[in-house]
Amino acid sequence: MSEIESFEDLDVWKRGCQLAVEVHVALADSKDFALRGQMERSSLSIPSNIAEGSERENTAEFINFLRYSKGSCGELRTQLYVAERLRQRLGAPPVQGSREMITETREISRMLGGLIKSLKRRLKDHP
Repeated sequence: MSEIESFEDLDVWKRGCQLAVEVHVALADSKDFALRGQMERSSLSIPSNIAEGSERENTAEFINFLRYSKGSCGELRTQLYVAERLRQRLGAPPVQGSREMITETREISRMLGGLIKSLKRRLKDHP
């Protein structure tokens, strides 16, 4: 893996930002303020933790923040599932793009896992 100049260079960060935008747009008219707020926060945590960890300039800390970001992917995916089931029970339409967002959280999580493994190898080779 080549040197990372900035978190803005990372495709996983770019995709996390786009996902956060999609979540905010999809929920803009939602009246379920508690679930909406939680989903917006977890979606923002994905790219935010990538950025924060990168700015720490310490590989071990970066790995920890990537793990937090990965956790936020799981949190958002769970919230999307809950929103789907809740809306179904209430006879309301699903969150627009929820299936695609669920898929994107899985893909971002895989990308984060790959980056974590790569950084752990680098840390092991260059302590």
